[in-house]
Amino acid sequence: MQFTSSVGHPATLSLTTFHSAFKFYVEGKCFTPPLLLFRELLRHRVKPNDSTFSLLIKAFVVSSSTSSFAPSFCSENEKAEANQLQTHFIKWGFDQFLYVSTAFLDLYSKLGFVKAAQRLFDDFPEKDVVSWNALISGYTRCGNSHDAFKLFVEMRRREFDPCQRTLVSLMPSCGTQQLFVQGKSIHGLGVKAGLDLDSQVKNALVSMYGKCADLDGVKLLFGEITEKSVVSWNTMIGAFGQNGLFSEAMLVFKQMLEESVNANSVTMVSILSANANTGCIHCYATKIGLVENVSVVTSLVCSYVKCGYIELAELIYMSKLKKNLVALTAIISHYAEKGDMGSVVRLYSIVQHLDMKLDAVAMVGIIQGFTYPDHIGIGLAFHGYGVKSGLIIDCLVANGFISMYSKFDNIDAVFSLFQEMHKKTLSSWNSVISSCAQAGRSIDAMALFSQMTLSGYGPDSITLASLLSACCQNGNLHFGEILHCYILRNNLDLEGFVGTALVDMYVKCGRMDFAENVFKSMKEPCLASWNSLISGYGLFGFHNHALLCYTEMMEKGIKPNKITFSGILAACTHGGLVEEGRKYFKIMKKKFGIVPESQHCASMVGMLGRAGLFEEAIVFIQNMETNPDSAVWGALLSACCIHQEVKLGESVAKKLFFSNCRNGGFFVLMSNLYAASRRWNDVARIRKMMREMGEDGCSGVSLV
Repeated sequence: MQFTSSVGHPATLSLTTFHSAFKFYVEGKCFTPPLLLFRELLRHRVKPNDSTFSLLIKAFVVSSSTSSFAPSFCSENEKAEANQLQTHFIKWGFDQFLYVSTAFLDLYSKLGFVKAAQRLFDDFPEKDVVSWNALISGYTRCGNSHDAFKLFVEMRRREFDPCQRTLVSLMPSCGTQQLFVQGKSIHGLGVKAGLDLDSQVKNALVSMYGKCADLDGVKLLFGEITEKSVVSWNTMIGAFGQNGLFSEAMLVFKQMLEESVNANSVTMVSILSANANTGCIHCYATKIGLVENVSVVTSLVCSYVKCGYIELAELIYMSKLKKNLVALTAIISHYAEKGDMGSVVRLYSIVQHLDMKLDAVAMVGIIQGFTYPDHIGIGLAFHGYGVKSGLIIDCLVANGFISMYSKFDNIDAVFSLFQEMHKKTLSSWNSVISSCAQAGRSIDAMALFSQMTLSGYGPDSITLASLLSACCQNGNLHFGEILHCYILRNNLDLEGFVGTALVDMYVKCGRMDFAENVFKSMKEPCLASWNSLISGYGLFGFHNHALLCYTEMMEKGIKPNKITFSGILAACTHGGLVEEGRKYFKIMKKKFGIVPESQHCASMVGMLGRAGLFEEAIVFIQNMETNPDSAVWGALLSACCIHQEVKLGESVAKKLFFSNCRNGGFFVLMSNLYAASRRWNDVARIRKMMREMGEDGCSGVSLV
């Protein structure tokens, strides 16, 4: 039996023997699980004491840490085992020992069982600074920043003086903009009490100021540290890296090496997060013997994936990280993002072979790759895995599948998934509303919005942008105005895509005056907002306004894109501004290096054709960098109708017909061209062809 070989012969079992076994387990010299040791102790009727439970808890922490020990990863089984330990602990009456009770409290908080830790703390007949620190640290570790700070305030109200450990436990909770003021107050308290002289406190303060982007404070505090340990340097590197100052982070790393401070695994992870050259750091980690460290190798794999060296990342993973889900998730997500679902399935088979289970992050990474209709089979298979494994309960996973089915235009599946969700968050509502808007089911999107508000959820910018997009589809100006009133009533920010969506909605619903008012109310309109306004001016015949808008945009220093020039060229086409159109087409190519797309070329052909410049239009088509598509030939055919160019129109119509273009609109154009030339037999022939092909022309729908 493993126990007897580790602890000794059953006849020689004593309390001291068990204590030694717990210590050996902590030191890695014994492999019998601590709970099994404790059960043997009870089976042999050996009476434990307070030291027994203290050592048992330490061993239990070590046991849990071997399986990704963190509040979000601990299993329900571990929590149940902790409860069993506490039952025996109380039964033997050792809850009167404060230091053992505090150890139990710390264990619960590390397992993420912070409410149980709070109940245990409330039952303490007496409390000391250590117990306060343990609970504060537990709340901080679990991300309950406000609760940690409230507990600290209560501790001070009870007249307990904080120690260095108190500040070190509390500082991570203040590393947010919401609690930065409170963090600076605690910093002041630490200075007043002389606690800031401790290097651990200084490191915690540097980390807090770095997370809150106060880099002046970071530099000042770092300079005050007299004896800089590797932890101090790591904190400084992390502070710069988190704020995107990668060059500064690298300089700190080089300075650290110049000071002869030996780097550790945290240093490697921090510098890789700061966009350091992956190959150089890989070589350095090999040189100093850290290339076998799991955290370092995982970071190297993720960094290689980020840089696009996917084959190298996969090679490192296969050789060093057999059962590391974090690294494998990075590789799988990369393949999914590139649409290489064959590689995703291949790596998923490795997950199955190694008896690992995908988590929510890995599943979401895979789902994002399902973008094309031929992925539907694989998508359904992973949906089945999500149901079988229980991952479908996770809100992010469910939202991912909703997005997947919306790409496949399967709105019924979207609604089914949404209805089955146990807990609907705002992001869930946004996913299904956005899916309806993208699928053209604007009425459903608006109905869902009403249900959402009745359920007590207020819309955010994503909700509003999706709903405004839905208003554009059916010209529902009234509902768009209701949303605009909601935005104004709640003082929501118009900057960014909400303001742009409003401008676009008013443009497409025919209210250019409202679109202008919204645009003028924006402090710094983005490029998309300018593009919407330019397109609107061109659409409604305000051609000079469109060109002036472009000039003003350029004066603001905003660089145009291909959508900008689509709007400008369309305005020149509708306004007959041939010279201006030629000029802007040339500017687009020469000055901004934008390769003309089909829409730009169709606008130029339409503009030249409407002006009667058919020879120039044909030369333009011949000189196009890409083969002309139906949009280009359609623009030329439309111009032929205007000028009754029957012969050229017939030639263009043949090209469209033999290119397998069966758009009813082109047949209507030819019919109109023959009718304008009074060639009624040809009109009848075209109409007959349309009926035989099942085309009846294009139905006109006015949204205004």
